[in-house]
Amino acid sequence: MEKTEKKENKYGLLGKDISYSFSRGYFMEKFKDLGLTDHVYENYDIPEIEAFETVLAKNDLKGLNVTIPYKEQVIPYLTELDPVAEQIGAVNTIQFKKNKTKGFNTDAYGFRKSLEPFLQSHHTKALILGTGGASKAIRYVLQDLGIAHTYISRKKTDDQLTYQELSKEIIDSHTIIINCTPVGTHPNVADKPEIPYHYLSEKHLLFDLIYNPEKTAFLAAGEANGATICNGLKMLQLQAEKAWEIWNGS
Repeated sequence: MEKTEKKENKYGLLGKDISYSFSRGYFMEKFKDLGLTDHVYENYDIPEIEAFETVLAKNDLKGLNVTIPYKEQVIPYLTELDPVAEQIGAVNTIQFKKNKTKGFNTDAYGFRKSLEPFLQSHHTKALILGTGGASKAIRYVLQDLGIAHTYISRKKTDDQLTYQELSKEIIDSHTIIINCTPVGTHPNVADKPEIPYHYLSEKHLLFDLIYNPEKTAFLAAGEANGATICNGLKMLQLQAEKAWEIWNGS
């Protein structure tokens, strides 16, 4: 009987409804290019975070990525947090070492490296669309860069605005707008966050964390009004490479 090759180094992505995800294809191609025939990357699609314990019990993992909606929910299950992940309050990378699980955030690294080439002197204020786990890494980077920022959400609170409150004055003064919501991702490609796009100009930079489609309706509307646009693909590639570095580090 032919012997089945055992994959000794198992990695994966933890999330919900993640069949569309970039990560598995990216890492499987990486393993192939590096000749790592004993490495495998799987999707761990779970209905709620409590099922994470079953994933751990059934798999001898070397590393995990974490995506929506578990970047915050996974934290109580970890034995340790990297200082940056602790400050952000969200984890997208887990390192497994000596029966310990350590959470990291490589979204911040990927976003910063993707954003910096586009920044100009007038980019001093930003609007962050959405308040989920991904938005926390974005806020962390903007704070570190000295860029003032405001959260935009469907719910009104003391420290964030609603979409209905976005006036011409607010749009004019906030020349970076970052979509951290899933609105506009495949297959709902015609959807876009409800901001007043007609107030945008060539001064604006629109950044969408979504990468599928390549040009979301959000980005297309910004471009039509003269804005510079960037999708989330480069950010995703950079955070993936940083995760690989962490998994193979000391």
